[in-house]
Amino acid sequence: MLKSDFYYDLPQELIAQTPLEPRDSSRLMKIDRRSGAVTHAHFYELAEYLLPGDLLVMNDSKVFPARIIGIKEEKGVVCEFLLLEQHGNDTWEAIVRPGRRLKRGARVKFSDELTGEVLDVLPDGNRIVKFDFDGVFFDILDRIGQMPLPPYITEKLKNKDRYNTIYCRETGSAAAPTAGLHFTERVFESVRAKGVDTAFVTLHVGLGTFRPVKEENILDHKMHTEHFTIPRETAEKIEEHKRNGGRVIAVGTTSCRTLEACTQKYGEVRPCSESTGIFIYPGYEFKVIDGLITNFHLPESTLIMLVSAFLGREKTLAAYREAINERYRFFSFGDSMFIS
Repeated sequence: MLKSDFYYDLPQELIAQTPLEPRDSSRLMKIDRRSGAVTHAHFYELAEYLLPGDLLVMNDSKVFPARIIGIKEEKGVVCEFLLLEQHGNDTWEAIVRPGRRLKRGARVKFSDELTGEVLDVLPDGNRIVKFDFDGVFFDILDRIGQMPLPPYITEKLKNKDRYNTIYCRETGSAAAPTAGLHFTERVFESVRAKGVDTAFVTLHVGLGTFRPVKEENILDHKMHTEHFTIPRETAEKIEEHKRNGGRVIAVGTTSCRTLEACTQKYGEVRPCSESTGIFIYPGYEFKVIDGLITNFHLPESTLIMLVSAFLGREKTLAAYREAINERYRFFSFGDSMFIS
C-alpha cells in the first residue's frame, strides 16, 4: 500500500487559519459507512444523527503553552523551545531552534522565573533540558508560553483556550485532539436529551501526529508513541453499552487509537495506563468503535489512513472531494465529519 494512495489536492485557501465562533457553528459532514452517502449539516445538529444508547468517547487531554522563547546566556541569541514530553519534575524533551547554537551545557533564560540547561542531545536532534524555576512550572508556562499550533496555521491565536476542548482536564498534550473542539454546552445538552452518554479517555497528543509519512510503502512507516489512560468508569460504560447493543463512537482519532490499542493488547477495553504506537490503515479490523467523529486531515497522513481504514479509501477520498467542492474548512480549526 502506497503513501500516494492517500493523496488529494487541497486548495490552500481551505486550510482554516482561525477557529469559528461559536465552536459548534462549524459544518458537519455526515457519512453513511456502508453506502458512502453524504449529508451536509452543522455541528450543533449532531444529536440528530445519534441514537439513544450511543456512547461518545472523548479525549480529555489538555494542550499547554509548550512553545517558549528565551535568550542564550552566553551569546544573547534568541532561542525557541518546544516542549514535547516530561521526563521528570524539572526535565523535558524539547525541539530547539537554532539547534547548532544549543549544544550540551548551553543555558537559556526564558524569564525572571525560568531558566533552562541543555543536558543532552538526542540522535534525532531533540534536547533533554533541565529547568530551574521559581513557582509552579505550568503556571509560568501559562504566563510566558505560546500554544504549539501546527505549522500550517500561520495566524497567531488570540485566545489560548480555543486550542483546547471545553472538557479538557489532564495537562500533557503538545497538540490538540481537534475533533473535540466543536463541542459546546449546547451540543452536550442536545445529545443528553437524545439519550446519548459520554465517557472520557486521556491520550497526550505528541507532535509526531504532524510528522509526515516519508516512506512510499506505508508499511515501512514507524509510528510515534503516545501515553494514554482509560479510567475504570469508561471501561465499564463501554462494556455496558456494547452489552445493550449501543454504539461506541470515538470523538477523534486519538480516542479511536486509545480504545483500539487497549483492545489489541488485552482483548477488551479495560482500565489501564499504557503507551501505544498503533498504526491503523486499510485492512485493519476495528474491535471497539462503531462510529467516528473527526476533522479533515492532511493528504498522505496517518490520520487520513486511519479514516480510510474505517470508511474505506475510495469513500474517504470521494468525501474529501465533495468537501472541497462544498468549500469545507480543513485541518485543526476546520470542519467535522461523522462516520457511522
